[in-house]
Amino acid sequence: MIKRYSLPEMSAIWGDEFKFKTMLEIEILAAEALAKQKKIPSASAKRIRRKAKFNLNKILELEKKTQHDVVAFVTNVAQNIGSDAKYLHIGLTSSDLLDTTLGVQLKSASDILIRDLNQLLSVLSAKAKKYRDMVCIGRTHGVHAEPTTFGLKLALFYDETRRNIKRLQEAKEEISVGKISGAVGTYANISPAAESYICKRLGLKAAKISTQIIQRDVYAQYMGTLAVIGATLEKLALEIRHLQRTEVYEAEEPFGKGQKGSSAMPHKRNPVICERICGLARLLRANALVAFENVALWHERDISHSSAERVIFPDSTIILDYMLNKAIQVIKGLNVYPENMLSNLVKTKGLIFSQRVLLALMHEGLPRPKAYDLVQRAAMKTWRQGSDFKDNLSQDREVSCYLDGRSMEKIFDLDYYLRNVNKIFSRVFQKD
Repeated sequence: MIKRYSLPEMSAIWGDEFKFKTMLEIEILAAEALAKQKKIPSASAKRIRRKAKFNLNKILELEKKTQHDVVAFVTNVAQNIGSDAKYLHIGLTSSDLLDTTLGVQLKSASDILIRDLNQLLSVLSAKAKKYRDMVCIGRTHGVHAEPTTFGLKLALFYDETRRNIKRLQEAKEEISVGKISGAVGTYANISPAAESYICKRLGLKAAKISTQIIQRDVYAQYMGTLAVIGATLEKLALEIRHLQRTEVYEAEEPFGKGQKGSSAMPHKRNPVICERICGLARLLRANALVAFENVALWHERDISHSSAERVIFPDSTIILDYMLNKAIQVIKGLNVYPENMLSNLVKTKGLIFSQRVLLALMHEGLPRPKAYDLVQRAAMKTWRQGSDFKDNLSQDREVSCYLDGRSMEKIFDLDYYLRNVNKIFSRVFQKD
């Protein structure tokens, strides 16, 4: 059974050994299915099961001559079976082997990626809860906005990662499909019952309808899902890259003992892992585009998709496996600097409270346009002079008519912004 080959390391899934072992199992199962239907002798099917094997080097030698990998494979297997080889590959076309094998490969690759995602989910959960109440500044357009917490930042990525697990599970279900339906999908020389038997034994579902191939929309969906997951990792890495900037320095990816940041500047601690993740995400998106281009083929099949798929499937699954493991490494070893978060929080001298001042003035009866102008006037003075925002408001006669010192102290209270953090965490982590 093919199960004994499941879940090797990601690169092994795409190696010739795994591919041909899977193809061999398909050929053996096809013979067994034909024997069950009494189309070939049962004894022959048993001998094929016992004697069928391949030699990778000989397949590669044959392929140089035949220029066809499946023909070379079937030829080599037949050499090892003997007289029963006449029952090998009956009613099958090359894509029956290749597409069904691809289903096994992608299903196995998905299991590894889902395992990786669950590990990332776990470390994000732990870090988010650790820093749930660590106040930091929230930024929009890269500019200080209002207070948030570092835990909320990480909880956001936790929630997105959980969605990505669901997306990948759904995509895995779609690509866990095989087809044994012959040259144009009509079962002219093999039966749907044989297809069902083979696919079930491989842990796949049989395509409801196919041509010479499984339709490529399912693979486009899968590759799109990998690209979405890559985009999440890119977003996470980009956030850390920003937070590691010298001017910000609120968090930093791990920097190992003996690690060097620059050949020229010994002081450098660069976010190289996060930059690597951002770069690789671009490849996932590019490969997804190729998968979408592969959907439209001539009639019952042309071969324009094949060469590209030999690159994009192994590359994307291996790349994402690498990215996920690097993201886990970064989050596990993340250096967090709460003192810098607090320092940055007060850098704008109180401007982060501007919306609350605006709402307080409106609550006192001022129309929004008038209230906005008053708050903005004091805010622009703070920007220009570097003076304290609360002082500027207190010194403004118009503002003072509506807000006294006690009201102002209440407005400039960080706890107001954080009062719903626990509620958000309860929603995000309610299943933990």
